Amino acid sequence: MTPSVYADPTLEALRDQVRRFVESEVVPHVEEWEAAGAVPREVLRRMGELGFLGIRYPERFGGSGLDTLATVAFVEELSRSTCAGFNVTVLVHTDMASPHLARFGSLEQQERHLAEVVAGRRITAVAVTEPGGGSDVAAIRTRAERRGNGWRLNGAKTFITNGAHADLYFVAARTDPEAKPSRGLSIFLVEKGTPGFTVARRLDKMGWLASDTAELAFEEVELPGDALVGEAGRGFHQVMANFQNERIVLGAMAVGESLKAIELTLDYVRQRQAFGGPLWDKQAIRQKLAALAAEVEAARQLVWHAAWLDAHGQDAVKEVSMVKALCGELVNRVLYACQQFHGGYGYMREYPIERMVRDARILSIGGGATEVMLEEVAKRM
Repeated sequence: MTPSVYADPTLEALRDQVRRFVESEVVPHVEEWEAAGAVPREVLRRMGELGFLGIRYPERFGGSGLDTLATVAFVEELSRSTCAGFNVTVLVHTDMASPHLARFGSLEQQERHLAEVVAGRRITAVAVTEPGGGSDVAAIRTRAERRGNGWRLNGAKTFITNGAHADLYFVAARTDPEAKPSRGLSIFLVEKGTPGFTVARRLDKMGWLASDTAELAFEEVELPGDALVGEAGRGFHQVMANFQNERIVLGAMAVGESLKAIELTLDYVRQRQAFGGPLWDKQAIRQKLAALAAEVEAARQLVWHAAWLDAHGQDAVKEVSMVKALCGELVNRVLYACQQFHGGYGYMREYPIERMVRDARILSIGGGATEVMLEEVAKRM
């Protein structure tokens, strides 16, 4: 259930629909998607048909016109899948890549692509991270140079979720090498199949196995003038603005996974017999799970508060950075304890908790490492 202060019939209806979808159309297939290294396109199209891929987008493009609170409810329910690779495949599309089109794209770009994105017929990816750097967006080296009415793009990107299977890529590139790092970046819309643009290689990861992650190469890629998304030189600000949404989403994902892990562990320790009774009878186990449940609930309240601030147009950089730092670390502690209480079975791949442990590790790294987030908080103290 949504925390009572934010409760709304629309959010509860959304939760119910997403939960039923996850239980019937996701959970039974997680193992095969993990083995395949990707979520099937037909699953994403089905989510588009159900309205899950356009929660925040205008109704005229097939969306629902809701706000950040709806996104948090959506993410919490997706996270019950126990498969973060599935979760992030969806959420990169809905909340990390396509917002560049919805927030900064021209009307012509939106008319051409947004309805297809909301329907799940075109999948999106965002390409910011490069082989030589992660969170340091200002240090991007990929270049886009003017050529007549268009642009020529050269460079490389790495750790790109949906990198192999996307149709539309939002690529950050330096367009003015003489400008300050924060003023010389721009965002470009690059379509699959554009000459010179290739998926250099698929990346093999520790977790998130059901999501495809790739390294991309751009070699003398010719782009039309209307491939520019937003204003030239404003790309850094566009990326930073969207990072706030991305970090709320990742915080909600961490909370959702923590809640599900505790639920699974409660079921396990109440049934597992050891030393003459169920593990739940051991005070140390009960109190540890109770303490973790309290921490997760406190973190959840912070996530919802940050989402409320964002939905109401308030500056929430400090709160969102707190969310990302706190939740990314917390989910790893929760999953460590939950795996420990599963004993040897927690190390076996037939138990969802093993996958969840591997998947959780990235949440203190991706989207802004904990150390970077704490610096953002410190600057605002």
